[in-house]
Amino acid sequence: MRPILLKGHERPLTQVKYNRDGDLIFTTSKDQQICVWFSHNGERLGTYRGHQGAIWSVDVDPTSTIIASGSADNTIRLWDIKTGKCLKSWEFPTAVKRVEFNEDGSKLLGVTEKRMGHLGTIVVLDIKIDVEAEQSDEKALTIVCEESKATVAGWSYLSKYIIAGHEDGSVSQYDAKTGDLIYNIPVHELNSSITDMQWSSDRTYFITASQDKTAKLISAKDLEVLKSYPADTPLNTATITAKKDFVILGGGQAASEVTTTSSRQGRFEARFYHKIFEDEIGRVRGHFGPLNSIAADPTGKSYASGGEDGYVRVHHFDKGYFDFMYEVERERANRQQQMGTATA
Repeated sequence: MRPILLKGHERPLTQVKYNRDGDLIFTTSKDQQICVWFSHNGERLGTYRGHQGAIWSVDVDPTSTIIASGSADNTIRLWDIKTGKCLKSWEFPTAVKRVEFNEDGSKLLGVTEKRMGHLGTIVVLDIKIDVEAEQSDEKALTIVCEESKATVAGWSYLSKYIIAGHEDGSVSQYDAKTGDLIYNIPVHELNSSITDMQWSSDRTYFITASQDKTAKLISAKDLEVLKSYPADTPLNTATITAKKDFVILGGGQAASEVTTTSSRQGRFEARFYHKIFEDEIGRVRGHFGPLNSIAADPTGKSYASGGEDGYVRVHHFDKGYFDFMYEVERERANRQQQMGTATA
């Protein structure tokens, strides 16, 4: 898998995001810019400028009409994908660390930072997917995270729940209509911040990444931990592949913490695990710093990673990759069948 290297940012990447069709990749960085690229060849389609601080998060609506971004300049902004025009800006007391549309794009949530006497919150905005429409200034819902600040959040299936990952390693489930807390479950080690959360294609389960060097596959309905993937380095990101039973994890020690004799260049690798059997089956190297964000193509054809080194690497899976997966899965199935026969 020879990667396509995308160099459009001057500072570390913060998030990489595909649109629903998998033909566009949106990237954000601490350089205050959002870039959009064609996923098949890495050509840059455009740049969105206007934020006055590091951009932490980006999401694209289901129709690829508008994108939303959250920034250290304390705003969420809405953009017209085609023209690059900023359609709307909402201001908050602190930085916005995460944004995400719900399944039909009618609502947008944002996660605000706990800082300067302000508690961290999850805010919900009503959205009209129309570049000509006037967006409401009002917040449809505000959830205050009093115990531990939320670091990531997103929408479950049918927009029934808002799920949030917290700084203390716990995961919360909120009623998406009322904002009432339903569950709060300790999932990762205490005070090991959850750094990323990404959904399965049907949003019935999700994966978390944490500084405790593990990723967890969790049910959205009752927050049951379904699978666990241990790594040997702090994790910044985790994603679920669409067409194969895979998860991909990324992270790495900060360069300042790596000695010349330790940990193989800080372990700056994308790690592939079998989603069901929890085994690590391969790694992809290339970045020269920690991986801050990994996104899986919704069509299953590729994945993209963004690193502290300022590069985005897009890997298109080749035939050997799919064939290898088939052989692994077939071997596993045969082994299970043999064990079942022996038991009987």
